[in-house]
Amino acid sequence: MCNGTIMDKLVSFSLPLMLSGILQLMFNAVDVIVVGRFAGSQALAAVGSTTALINMFVNLFMGISLGTNVLAARFFAAGKDRQMSETVHTSIAFAAISGIVMVFVGIFFSKFALELMATPADVIEQSTLYMRIYFLGMPFFMLYNYGAAILRAVGDTKRPLIFLIISGVINAVLNMILVIVFHLAVEGVAIATVFSQMISCILVLRCLYRSEGSYQFRFSKLMLKGCYLKQIFQVGVPAGIQSTVINFSNVLLQSSVNSFGSIAMAGYTAANNILGFLFVSVNSVTQACMSFTSQNYGVRKWKRMDKILVDCMILSMIVALVLGGGSYIFGSQILRIYTENEEVIRCGMEILSYTTLTYFLCGFMDLFPGAMRGMGFSAAPMMLSIVGTVGTRIVWIFGIFPRYRSLSVLFISYPVSWILTIAMQVVCFFIVRRKVHEK
Repeated sequence: MCNGTIMDKLVSFSLPLMLSGILQLMFNAVDVIVVGRFAGSQALAAVGSTTALINMFVNLFMGISLGTNVLAARFFAAGKDRQMSETVHTSIAFAAISGIVMVFVGIFFSKFALELMATPADVIEQSTLYMRIYFLGMPFFMLYNYGAAILRAVGDTKRPLIFLIISGVINAVLNMILVIVFHLAVEGVAIATVFSQMISCILVLRCLYRSEGSYQFRFSKLMLKGCYLKQIFQVGVPAGIQSTVINFSNVLLQSSVNSFGSIAMAGYTAANNILGFLFVSVNSVTQACMSFTSQNYGVRKWKRMDKILVDCMILSMIVALVLGGGSYIFGSQILRIYTENEEVIRCGMEILSYTTLTYFLCGFMDLFPGAMRGMGFSAAPMMLSIVGTVGTRIVWIFGIFPRYRSLSVLFISYPVSWILTIAMQVVCFFIVRRKVHEK
């Protein structure tokens, strides 16, 4: 990451990461497709109504994994083997503890949170059941993602991809068996997801256990060392808070969609799955930007860091325009994978028309904070993302949407919030860049 050409290395790093994210989304997408096809639109709405809520609950801990990635990449590039090993074992221990905490959060607060979102009575029981089973897999989910963050920090994005291919195939097969053969509906797809997450967790821990060198994992070395947690939290907690608060705005948006009934909810569920694939695609470039920047920051190569950001912007725009344009052009055909209900498809296309072609803006919005986190600055981009993205959407949901109630008006808030946030993040980036270059 610290020498030679950049673009080819960014592509080789980002592509497996992109495919890994897409496969991880397949866990939920296969759930949605199977219940939509074989259990009806109510079951589809029930699974979809949980997405924003699940993301809001887990993203604080997932954001902290970015701190693990940044710190591990810095120690690995600098050849600090002891610090690298202690970071690995502290991160894995924290992942296990946070996963167990999330199990209890899911079991005891799922129905209450769904009621706060005004989830319709005809789907709330199924939604609650899905969430409670899904959260039983949180320890496996957390351990996989923190383990994968360590592997990515040392430049290995291929093995996490292989692990997800294996677990994704298992998830798809189990979905078919449990829903089509045993007629289990939402509980069937939730059980399949938990089991597949357990498989990916076992594979990534086995990989770290069998690795040689500073990132080798041993259960006997598990620890929670304060000095590393502090550094991880400095980068990860602001990122996690940002992601959690942004997902809170998505929960509010989900509540607004819920007010249109189960047909609109099903359309949003399907459209949101497509947008999820766009997000992980552009986010893979952001992750690459952060990892490359962090390693070059560790060896003080400032000019190379600037080139990394420029190349990432080019790559992110290409990915977003190709995939976003394809999602819009073939949107109706893609939505038919999820459901054959024409009204659901119409609602889904109404949402996609305002979010797919403009998705490159979302990629730019995340790249600048990614570069700043790679340099160890996370609090300022967090605040700007909350003000720009969440603030705009809250004003939109409570100020503009009630006057002009339609899905179109609701989802115009996406590109508007992206543009405003980019403007603020660019100014912040150049201030941070100047501070770093003056060191």
